[in-house]
Amino acid sequence: MLSYPATIPLSSRTLNHLAERIRSHRKQRRSRWRRLAPGRQALLALAHLRNGDTYTRLATGFQIGVATAWRYVQEAIALLTAVANDLATAMERIRRLAYAILDGTLIPTDRIADQKPYYSGKHKRHGVNVQVIADAAGRLVWASPALPGSVHDLTAARTHGVIDALSRADVMTFADKGYQGAGGSVRTPFKRHRFRPKLSRRQKAVNRAHARIRARGERAIATLKTWKILTKLRCCPRRATPIVQAILVLHNVEANRYAG
Repeated sequence: MLSYPATIPLSSRTLNHLAERIRSHRKQRRSRWRRLAPGRQALLALAHLRNGDTYTRLATGFQIGVATAWRYVQEAIALLTAVANDLATAMERIRRLAYAILDGTLIPTDRIADQKPYYSGKHKRHGVNVQVIADAAGRLVWASPALPGSVHDLTAARTHGVIDALSRADVMTFADKGYQGAGGSVRTPFKRHRFRPKLSRRQKAVNRAHARIRARGERAIATLKTWKILTKLRCCPRRATPIVQAILVLHNVEANRYAG
């Protein structure tokens, strides 16, 4: 089998952070021997999450079994998920923002036996719905647990309590037309209805300004999807939430905003 050197576009700070968590976990469990050292296990997990390397490829590159590679990655994800911020914790930062940007994204998945709930009519594919909150500069602040792809963005935001939390904190939030009717502090563009006159010049100007602000939120979604594992999840959709939460922790470490 041919091999070649590859890189992971992450800093050593992220690698060291994950390696230290793995090292502490092993010490707590009094693990006496493992096939890979903590640093190598952390590197293996980052290669899977950031580069999207398959377990077969990882097993070959790290000279371990496929089952061992899977177990090591799942262990790393569980350790990261355990320290991920929930919405209440994230709101401590969000309420200090000038304004927030709320948007939803679909993470594609393979088909499963019970595929109907995961089919998104909007995107014409199977996946899971993740709500994303960004700051005024388009930086990723928080990502929600995953819901089936058939769930509407507004329903997903209400299910996670995002609308209520933003309204209680009185944070001005910009969102697209899919969130119309959210109320509270959420602002959506004007929408032309079928039996109503066309939008006025003022309403069109407001919509253009709103779109310029909301476009920055796409940067947060793009940041989330630079982790290639999210290009298409080839696992049970129920594992999407731990993966997204683990990535959010690693993103905060990489951006040097981690406070844990």
